[in-house]
Amino acid sequence: MNAPERNIQDPVAYSPSAIEREGERGIRIAWSDGESTSWTARELRDACPCATCREKRGETGGHEAVTPTNKNAEPASSKKPPQPLGLPVLSAAEARPLTIESMRPVGTYAYNIGFSDGHSSGLFTFERLRRSSE
Repeated sequence: MNAPERNIQDPVAYSPSAIEREGERGIRIAWSDGESTSWTARELRDACPCATCREKRGETGGHEAVTPTNKNAEPASSKKPPQPLGLPVLSAAEARPLTIESMRPVGTYAYNIGFSDGHSSGLFTFERLRRSSE
């Protein structure tokens, strides 16, 4: 049995053929095979695949966080609980409605998306963007 020939230079069988805004806070991606997916800025921001966002969501990729220990430290039970430093505050960017500010292609496999809250470190692969947002 011979496997079908694959072009190693083309990692996916589809690519975006068009990207359109849907209202002020969403996008619709048309794919080369005729399918389409729609995303809101909030859905994309909440699904950001960067290391910082994954850590905030508790996604460690199967690895446990390593914390250095001090053998001479007092047992945790004898320490006072940390006091809050103050009330949480929203920056001006966080207080505004979230929007997509930019989408820059990365090679032929992903987009780097910039959001109105200043975040722009995630690489959204075509595979991730192709998934239904529902």
